[in-house]
Amino acid sequence: MPAQGKKSPQKDTFISHLIELRDRLLRSILAVLVVFLMAAPFANTLYEYFAAPLMAALPAGNTMISTEPHGPFFVPFKFAFAVAVAAAIPYLLYQLWAFVAPGLYVNEKRLVIPLLVSSTALFYFGIAFAYYLVFPIIFTFFASTAPEGVAVMTDINAYLSFALKLFFAFGIAFEVPIATVLLVKAGVTTPQSLAQKRPYIIVGAFVVGMLLTPPDIFSQTMLAVPVWVLFEIGVVFSKRIKVAGPEAADDDDEPAAGGSSTEDFVDLDEHQMESELSSAEKEFDKL
Repeated sequence: MPAQGKKSPQKDTFISHLIELRDRLLRSILAVLVVFLMAAPFANTLYEYFAAPLMAALPAGNTMISTEPHGPFFVPFKFAFAVAVAAAIPYLLYQLWAFVAPGLYVNEKRLVIPLLVSSTALFYFGIAFAYYLVFPIIFTFFASTAPEGVAVMTDINAYLSFALKLFFAFGIAFEVPIATVLLVKAGVTTPQSLAQKRPYIIVGAFVVGMLLTPPDIFSQTMLAVPVWVLFEIGVVFSKRIKVAGPEAADDDDEPAAGGSSTEDFVDLDEHQMESELSSAEKEFDKL
């Protein structure tokens, strides 16, 4: 029991972890703020580029509108902040990695870095897929289905909310290969089991597409089909990995149970040398 007035080692370790977590969070917030300050002067330009797919789909003479007095000022800055968060994702993930890395095994560290890089790239690829392929199709469809006499003029704040939801949905959906590999690596399932459940995965992809996208068959299909294809890619890659288990961690960090360590061999050599010396002394006494 620790002496009165002294902190226990466990408490010191816990406090040090909290201090490090605070520092990592402050660095992450500071990084987002720095990127936001760099993007803020170009907020209007960024929003114009962001709204380009909708503007191209609107009928001739129609424009976007703002139904709130402060909308033209605040909405571009909201999007600039969203851009700052997206641009800082690699640094945010690095801070997360630096915080948890000391508690990981060597084989886990080798796996985490490729997963972080690939998951970030897939998230960005999902956003690009939505912006360059999905947006032009669904906005053209929406604009063409407007009843006669209805002017399609979308509010800039409503468009921001709608588009960011789609960005997030496609970014998360494109993480399917990472989720597949992690499930197989953790031993939760096998590639063969996933292949047998393919029909359910396809139905689930369309259900997810229905929930995360607007209520039209085009955007639903354009989310479900990539999810299915990415699932197949994840199954292919999962066939090439080894299933994690206690043996894997033991192999990298400590000797396996029942095995002989280097210290055991050293002790064995010392015992052999002592026995040989005692035998030599006995022979010398006989002479």
